[in-house]
Amino acid sequence: MKFFFKPSASSTQSIPESSEIPQHIAVIMDGNGRWARKRFLPRVAGHKRGVEIVRDLVKQCALMDVKFLTLFAFSSENWRRPDDEVSFLMGLFMDALKREVVKLHDNNIRLILIGDRTRFNAELVAQIEASEQLTAQNTGLTLTIAANYGGRWDILQATNLMVKTLPSKQSAFTEEDIAPYLSMHYASEPDLFIRTGGEKRVSNFLLWQLAYTEFYFTDTLWPDFDSKAFNDAIGSYQKRERRFGRTSEQLMAGK
Repeated sequence: MKFFFKPSASSTQSIPESSEIPQHIAVIMDGNGRWARKRFLPRVAGHKRGVEIVRDLVKQCALMDVKFLTLFAFSSENWRRPDDEVSFLMGLFMDALKREVVKLHDNNIRLILIGDRTRFNAELVAQIEASEQLTAQNTGLTLTIAANYGGRWDILQATNLMVKTLPSKQSAFTEEDIAPYLSMHYASEPDLFIRTGGEKRVSNFLLWQLAYTEFYFTDTLWPDFDSKAFNDAIGSYQKRERRFGRTSEQLMAGK
């Protein structure tokens, strides 16, 4: 397995640096179908509108000098949805890659997809690989799309790769051992997790990586998640006290 980045530090092993602007934002984009239903539109209309919100969010994050933006586009459980909706989502994903990747590249944005690609058709896999290759040397925002991804799958595949790669080590594995094999080994752990649509759960998203992330839940449906809604999330984050196991007094003393 080839790695292009040094594995990131763990928030349970060391204290990450904190800043006013979160350096890694992870988002569950929920509410497309309900947005469409409220307008007596087919669910696919909500998904189309959702792509526009993604485009705007990427621009905002790049302007704010956010380093990593990770979007949960399609979970490993979303295959349970109606076949016609799954088929539409796969087509929408393909079209979005074709339309947006050159713009991302022109704006120095790196694109990475995490998740199990074995269920995607060959054309989609080829488009993903071409998009990643085109943007591989970009040094600005890293946009990660989680598709056919699940947090438990991530931990299991990382464990299997670790054991296969370290056959002589039979026990006492550490976080440092598994870190290079996790899907997001290249990124710092999320500072801020946003979920739109009113649900208050992580839905099998980045289970390992969210250990010390600040959570922000909003009733706003994803197609309505505009710049004001995003700034509200940032404002909420900026009011948090990120202690990482320490006391408030230690923070005030700069320890």
